[in-house]
Order: sequence, then structure tokens, then C-alpha cells
Amino acid sequence: MKILLDTGPWVALMCRDDSHHAWARTQFASHPGPFLTCEAVVAETCFLLARGGFDPAKALMMIERGAVQVAMSLQDEITPVRALFERYDNVPASLADACLIRLAELYEPSRILTLDGDFRIYRRHGRKTIALITPG
Repeated sequence: MKILLDTGPWVALMCRDDSHHAWARTQFASHPGPFLTCEAVVAETCFLLARGGFDPAKALMMIERGAVQVAMSLQDEITPVRALFERYDNVPASLADACLIRLAELYEPSRILTLDGDFRIYRRHGRKTIALITPG
């Protein structure tokens, strides 16, 4: 089972004062990895870390070490990702969300490690629920 990594848990892992830090540490320790993600999640994570006064290079180090792997090229998956934007224009989905939904379609079975409740609404392949790992 592949674990797909969203921004929230990754930021929480890096920020000791985040309310989900302990939960994120437990999740990262519980799964052997590598965690799969997309370029949009990497960009969001680096942005939020820098905005919070944390070093975004630490997130990139996790990719260098192989703990996190960028498992999809947006260029290669642009048509299905665009279609997901159109499908979820009422939510609205972020680029990271659409890419993670696409990753869930490409890597089955998988679960998304997330803090984002919108993933309860999103579906892979049109109608299939997406397995999640969330707090609580």
C-alpha cells in the first residue's frame, strides 16, 4: 500500500509547534516509505514552511534522502489533472489536491496522508472513494 503525502502532515512534521506535530511524527514513523507526492505539494510545503519561519530546505532534504519521492510529473498528467479541476470546480480543488487525486488513481492501492477534509468529497476514477489517513 502506497502512502501519498499531502502538505498538511509534511508541514506539521517539520513544525514542532504545529497542533498536529505529534500525530505527524507518529504517521511518518509508522510507515516505512517512501511517501509519494507531487510537485504542487512540494511547492506548498516549502512556501508554508518559509512563511512560518522554518527552513524549507529541510523538506527538500527528505526528497534527497528518499523518504519522500515525487511520483508524478504534472507535464505527463496535465490532461487528467485539468479534468479534475473541472470536475471539482465547486469545492474548489487546489493544484495539489488535483495532483493527489491523480496519484491515487495511478497508485492503487494507496492512502492519502492528509489534514484536508475535502478528500472525503473527492473521488478517484469518478466514483471510487479515496482511502485516507487523517487525525482522529
